[in-house]
Parts: sequence; C-alpha cells; structure tokens
Amino acid sequence: MAHQTGLSKRRVPRLKQAMEPRDTHPESWWWDTEAGRCGLIRLVVATLYPFGLTRGVGAETLREFFGRLHLETQVGCSPSALRGVMHAWEHVILETAMAWEHEGVAAGEAGPIIGAVDETFLERLMLVCMDLGSGSLLCEEVAADRSEDPWDALVAARLAALGAGGLSLVRDRAKALRKRAETGLACLSIPDLFPLIHALVQRSALSLGGRLRPARQALRQAQEHLRTGQASHPRGADVQQAQAVVEACEAEVTRWESVHRA
Repeated sequence: MAHQTGLSKRRVPRLKQAMEPRDTHPESWWWDTEAGRCGLIRLVVATLYPFGLTRGVGAETLREFFGRLHLETQVGCSPSALRGVMHAWEHVILETAMAWEHEGVAAGEAGPIIGAVDETFLERLMLVCMDLGSGSLLCEEVAADRSEDPWDALVAARLAALGAGGLSLVRDRAKALRKRAETGLACLSIPDLFPLIHALVQRSALSLGGRLRPARQALRQAQEHLRTGQASHPRGADVQQAQAVVEACEAEVTRWESVHRA
C-alpha cells in the first residue's frame, strides 16, 4: 500500500487506524468520496446557517442533530467547534455582503425599495430598516431615541450610499415614521400587519366569547340535569330526553370552539 500510494511505511498503519473509526456505519464510505465530501459540506452549511446563525438554535442541539446523522466521525461536532465555524461565517458573510453591495452600486442596480422599519429594545435601543423585496437589513444602528431626526439621518444616509430611493415604508402608525415616509422619503406609508391582526382579534374576541361561554354553561347544566335524572329514574323517558339535550349542547360547544380556533 505504501508503494502504491507513495506514502511512507510508517504512515500507512497510522492512517489505517485513523480510518477504522470513520467506517463504522453503512453510509460512512460515501463521505470519503469526492461527491460525498461536497455533500457533507453542503449538509453542514445548510444546517448551521438557517438554524444556528439565523434562528439561534444552540450548539448543543446542533451537535445532537449531527450525532443522530452519524457525522461525529466525519466533522468536528463539538459545541465549541460549531460555534467557531459560525463565528467565522459571521465575518465572511458581512465581507461578502459588502463586496456585493459595492458591485451593485457600481453597476447601478439599486432601485427603489419597499422598506420596513422598527426599533428593538434589547440591551440598547436599535433602529432597524429592512428591504422587504430581498429580505436584507439595510441598516441596524444604535440610537439614543427613536424620534424623527435619528430615523431621517439613518435611513437617508443609507439610501444615499446605495443610490436608491423609497417606494414605500411599512411601519406601525408612529408619527415620526409616518412623517419619515411622507415628507422624508416622499413615499407611501403603509401600516404593518400586526396592529391589523390585533384589531381583528379585539373585535372578534368579544362576539365569539359571547357565544362560547353560554354554550359551555348550558352544557354543564344539561349534564347536571342528566346525572340527576339517572340517579332517580335510570330508564325513564326524561333521561333519554336529557341525554339528547346534552348531545345537542356538546355539538354547540364543539362548533363555537372550532370557530374560536379558526
């Protein structure tokens, strides 16, 4: 084997010993092929990026997932190794995004955006603006307050750097942001969906509750009447009638519960 591969005689046994634990599962041989290594890299990237970087799934959970796929002998699956890979990706992603942005601006590809703006309150107040068409964050800056002036300076400077304008701005009905859209960017100010959903829930909750609560109360009363009748006259006609009333009340409760869930 050393003669055929060009390796030293001392190295061949060590490599064979290192290969033995890698070949412990029926599919292990494929990972050592050229196509298998490419597929393995794609699998790791496709797992870590959306779950680890985008959605914040913990490294311990990701290690368990890779272990269930029998990949612990093929890639470094320890939490520290996975965190190191994601940390390195963060810098690469930012550098790549910056390079693509410069290329797009130089080629004049930037057009009007449909922006969505909001502020987060984690450790500090941060103003965030996203392009809904591409899903890209245009800016994400720490600010002292969220009045019109910080928004105006932040968004205007970012759009000027991109050479883009504003087609519309999606936001709740905050006065500073409505003015930012109508006078700053001279575009439409569109309300976002969350206040609309909240308003719909508020208007429908009372009417649905007004039907569901009486239906449940009527069911409890019918069940109590049925138990009383069964205790006094187990085979009487009143018991059969009470059973029919209970079934009708159960159907009514089921109906309004399904409406409430919908």
